Amino acid sequence: MTSPYEVLGIDADADDGEIERAYRRRVLETHPDHGGSAREFQTVREAYEAIVDGDGTVDVDRIEEGSDGPGEDGTGDVAGGSEAGGDSEGGADAAESEPAATVEYLDYERLTDHGWDLGDEDLFEKAAAADLPHAAYGKFLVQPGESLLEAAENRGFAWPYACRGGACANCAVAVLEGELSIPANNVLSEELIDGDIRLSCVGEPLTDELRIVFNVKHLPGLEELRLPPHPFDRARADD
Repeated sequence: MTSPYEVLGIDADADDGEIERAYRRRVLETHPDHGGSAREFQTVREAYEAIVDGDGTVDVDRIEEGSDGPGEDGTGDVAGGSEAGGDSEGGADAAESEPAATVEYLDYERLTDHGWDLGDEDLFEKAAAADLPHAAYGKFLVQPGESLLEAAENRGFAWPYACRGGACANCAVAVLEGELSIPANNVLSEELIDGDIRLSCVGEPLTDELRIVFNVKHLPGLEELRLPPHPFDRARADD
C-alpha cells in the first residue's frame, strides 16, 4: 500500500488548496497526452479520491496489475462510469428503477454561425428550427450511472474531452436548463459554477430534463484550464 499523499507529492498535513493544486499538477504530469501512462494517471486519481474519502492508502499494485485507465492515447475511461449496456453500482435492477434523463444539446460553434447568444431565451427553439445536423443539435437519453460525456459517446457523438478526471475544462458544458451534478471539481471557479458551467466527464443529470450547450471550452475563464485536445481532434478527423 502507498500513501495517497506520497502519490501526489505533498505532506500529510496539506490543506485543501495544496491537495487540489497537487492533484491538478500530477494529472498534467501523468496524462498519456503528456508522456505519462494510463496506470500512472489512474493512480493519481485514486490517490486524490482516497484523500477526499479519508482513506490512508492506495493499492498501487492492484492498479498496475489490472485497473482500467485511459489508453496510451488518452481515450479510455478513467471516470469510473459504466459503459453502454453495463451495470452501474447497484446492478441492472437499480438502473431499471431509475428513469433516464432527456438531454437536449447544442454545439457552441453553431451560435457564432447563426449570430446566437448563450443568453437568448429562445436559443433551443432557434436551434430546433434551423435544420442543424444531428451532431450539432438534438436529444438523447442519459441512463442512470452514466456521466453526460459517457452518454454522448455511447450514442455515437464525439464531444471534446481530455483528462476525464474533472481536472481540466475541455469537456465543459453550459447548463441552460436543469441540473448537472458536480461530484468532483478541481478546476472550475465559483464564478464559473455560478454561471452554470459544468464538467460533462464527471457530471450526471440531477433532473429529468436538461438543456446544455457543449464545446464551450473557449469561453472566457476556461481556455487556461484546458489540456491538449488531441483525443477530440483525432475523433473529429476520423469522422
